[in-house]
Amino acid sequence: MPGTGFPEDDPFDFLFKIILIGDSNVGKTCVVQRFHSGVFSDKHQNTIGVDFTVKSLTIDGKKVKVQVWDTAGQERFRTITQSYYRSAHGAIITYDITQRQTFESIPHWIHEVEKYGAANLMMMLIGNKSDLVEKRQILFEEACTLAEKHGLLAVLETSAKDYCNIDEVFHLMTKVLIARNTHHFHKESPRNSFVLDSRPILAEKEPDKNCLCG
Repeated sequence: MPGTGFPEDDPFDFLFKIILIGDSNVGKTCVVQRFHSGVFSDKHQNTIGVDFTVKSLTIDGKKVKVQVWDTAGQERFRTITQSYYRSAHGAIITYDITQRQTFESIPHWIHEVEKYGAANLMMMLIGNKSDLVEKRQILFEEACTLAEKHGLLAVLETSAKDYCNIDEVFHLMTKVLIARNTHHFHKESPRNSFVLDSRPILAEKEPDKNCLCG
């Protein structure tokens, strides 16, 4: 399985900073904690400002250190979180599939990234809480349409509770960042044209089939 950890003092091939953004209570902290420790807890307090964690991965034989920045979604913390955009290599924009207003906020978050982030910052979209499918308010196809419109890397639906697609999100982002930094892709390619394993990232699929939990 990709993503085997290695000792923190070992040398690494790449260091990437990935920031999670999105409205409050979409589950950003739960996603980060699941990725970092494999543990789920639904009793997290709202993030104050920015929280930070590090995980070491092995992707395609490359040793990668991933710094994940979990940001607060509340308006009063925006000036704090915006200062972290500039140094990020990737941004994971998160919405809650059961709360339409969090999906409708996505253009705002994209604008924030474009305004405060680096010009080549990679953006990805995830719809969290896919375990609550009976309360779904946003179709997966809607998210794909929005991602294509704004040139985002990919769309994945996740569940921190069920450990669904959590690792896949960070592995995909890391894999593309490695490829871009080793010039595997042409510089002129638009962000939404990346192809991995000969399958378009934005390939259509049924909402209930995009969970790779097995």
